[in-house]
Amino acid sequence: MAPVGGTAVQDHVALAEIELCGELIIAASAARERLSMESIDEVLRVAEERSRAQ
Repeated sequence: MAPVGGTAVQDHVALAEIELCGELIIAASAARERLSMESIDEVLRVAEERSRAQ
């Protein structure tokens, strides 16, 4: 049973994934053609994450 009083548990990883999915959906709907893998990586900021991991 969820606690009463408006307290909510937040899963920051899940929220980040939802945000990235939304950005990908927006990019796909704005594109005239199918998104390339490079475009998808750009939207998902793959290069930024790789450089941050090093």
